[in-house]
Amino acid sequence: MNKGFLKRLRHCLPFILLAVSLLTCLFAFGDVGNQNRYSSGGGGDFGGDGDIGALIGYLIGLFIDDPVTGLIVLAIIVIFVVIRKRKAKKQASDPNIINQRVNNQVQNDTTFDNSAAVAAQIQTIDPAFSSDKFIGFAREVFMTIQAAWTAKDWKPIRPFESETLFNTHKQQLDEYIRLGKTNVVEKIGIKHCSLHSFQQDGDKEVLVVWLNAVMRDYVIDDATKKVLESDPNRDWYMKYEMVFNRKAGVKTDPGRKGNAITNCPNCGAPTEITSSGQCTYCGSVVTNGEHDWVLTDIHSRN
Repeated sequence: MNKGFLKRLRHCLPFILLAVSLLTCLFAFGDVGNQNRYSSGGGGDFGGDGDIGALIGYLIGLFIDDPVTGLIVLAIIVIFVVIRKRKAKKQASDPNIINQRVNNQVQNDTTFDNSAAVAAQIQTIDPAFSSDKFIGFAREVFMTIQAAWTAKDWKPIRPFESETLFNTHKQQLDEYIRLGKTNVVEKIGIKHCSLHSFQQDGDKEVLVVWLNAVMRDYVIDDATKKVLESDPNRDWYMKYEMVFNRKAGVKTDPGRKGNAITNCPNCGAPTEITSSGQCTYCGSVVTNGEHDWVLTDIHSRN
């Protein structure tokens, strides 16, 4: 190997190590920002590991041939990458940009609507069942849940949830009350709601509904009204699976307007349900699926 080359390499070695270290640090760590389920996965500033390796190789050769030029090029690259990353971080926290992405996601999202097939399946054992009426019922239950959650008053949702689900949600809500916080869910827009599946499972029937909605979702301190989590100005696109159960053999009452949620399904009295799920008029437990559909689970889905 040429002695002159080795001498130049020895003199430039600190610069080469500096270049490698800087570039490795810049490309190795991801952006700090909104790393949530809605953000699209973006690539790095260059195409991949091969591009970074080629860039480092180019800088090593440049430092050996002309250290001054190598330093200038390295400085330009570092400045360029830092600016790009700061811009990406700013965009990741800008609610206007996030909301536009959410809107694009909603516009481009296609959720398969299986309502007709599911309704036909149910109507073989329950001819009066109506998919339109049940979807309207599911939408109303969903909106009631969100309003009750924000108001921190779970009583309005008692007629629609099973005892297990009601107690789970109430415990979660009681924890917010204990901490002096409110999880505000507002500006809700339901974008899709359909029947997804139906099955008979032993002595019960299970009907699954898929619902997609855009909403604002953030946490505030009750005393100061300061926002503690998320951003009141940003949208979230959420996809839910709602699971309803009823006792096998229960039929839809064709005389009722859909799944009435303001009257006891047993005696028809205005719905006033105790904490144990009983109607205050006739004493029937109306949230166990014995008389009509009851929500037994609601969770987010991909």
